[in-house]
Amino acid sequence: MADVEKVEVVVAHNERATLRVGDVFLKIDADQTRIDVEVEAIALAPIPTPEVLWRKPPVLALAAVPGTALGRLGEPSTASPAAWTAAGAAIRMLHDAPLPPWPGPGIDEIASHLDGECEWLVTSGVLPADLVKRNRQVAEAALRAWKPVFAHGDLQITHVFVDDDEVTGVIDWSEACQGDALYDLASLTLGHEEHLGDLVAGYGTDVDLDVIRAWWSLRSLRVARWLVEHGFDPSPEVAILSSQP
Repeated sequence: MADVEKVEVVVAHNERATLRVGDVFLKIDADQTRIDVEVEAIALAPIPTPEVLWRKPPVLALAAVPGTALGRLGEPSTASPAAWTAAGAAIRMLHDAPLPPWPGPGIDEIASHLDGECEWLVTSGVLPADLVKRNRQVAEAALRAWKPVFAHGDLQITHVFVDDDEVTGVIDWSEACQGDALYDLASLTLGHEEHLGDLVAGYGTDVDLDVIRAWWSLRSLRVARWLVEHGFDPSPEVAILSSQP
């Protein structure tokens, strides 16, 4: 640590911030419940995760995982088909693990939040009403009963690291819960539909593609407002919404 020349701000907004100092990530979060979940989920997950170095609220120190992320939303993924297949196998291992002891949001809660976000997107003029309406209809297919699994809950493409076509680490576990398996698969392939086949091949079982697409719409609708209000560019999510049939 003494040889570190700079501190990198990975993400920062009024809820939390993540800094990189050499090979250590410092997560600063005002909500200690999220940190509690992250620490426990890392301990329970049967797949590669960051090492917890220390915790002094409100800061959690994690070791960097090796490898590179599968890609970034809005940009082509340079990871090989084999790497995507390996990611699918790792997700299946997680989903087959014993459930974490805390529940995730239920269908009614998700639907209520979705409807509120759709109303805001229309009344604020951020998105055209017909685009919101069409995607809200697509999203309905995700709002069905599911068998809970150990879900990561925020399995963005930047959260899965690979090296030599093997998964070397999965990061950011603060949303882990008892959740829908297809939500994790949809989160990882959001904006990268071309890799869905490789991911599912590694996952090892048939999935309902209509539900995957529904989660693409649902996630994009729910996150657009947050991105706008926190100064982030929602263009990749808007592109996903625009591409939905």
